[in-house]
Amino acid sequence: MGNKGENNRQLIVETADQLFYKRGYHQTSFRDIADVTGIPRGNFYYYFKTKDDILNAVVEARLQTYGEILQACEQTASEPRQRLMHFSNMLANFEEDLVQFGCPIGTLCAELAKDRKDLKQVSRAVFVLMRDWLVEQFTALKCVKAEDKATDLLARMQGITVMASVFDDSAFIRRSLVELQEWINEQTPA
Repeated sequence: MGNKGENNRQLIVETADQLFYKRGYHQTSFRDIADVTGIPRGNFYYYFKTKDDILNAVVEARLQTYGEILQACEQTASEPRQRLMHFSNMLANFEEDLVQFGCPIGTLCAELAKDRKDLKQVSRAVFVLMRDWLVEQFTALKCVKAEDKATDLLARMQGITVMASVFDDSAFIRRSLVELQEWINEQTPA
């Protein structure tokens, strides 16, 4: 695939990512993606045979993006508690989109879990990446039940996102982030 082909493929993935996030996977068609990208629908089959193939590429792109976010947390702080703080700041960093559309990972997982069990494993890959990284951080803090704490942190962040989106309330994110970071600071070694 040449530069133009790779650029078209990347444009399709980026556009699909945004449409899946803002409209939902089931509500996004090849036509929707074609309309936004300007790439004829028939040309999509050169890059992707099915919409599920596009979803797989979107998840791979999200894995790379969130992997980079986790690396940035590590580069910003040498101490695991500070890394957890930086991680939780994603709520503030993406506040506007979270209030308007919810969590891009959580909304996709929830949508696909209802009727596409075959894609459930694929869609949760980013959560698995984050949970595994969080387990490393809580383990480095010598916390008991590091995996439970990692899952708890993800669940708290998802709950904050859902409620902020439901009530269209940015202030809720900011207030909840303070409480969440207090919880992180309370985590102590066994």
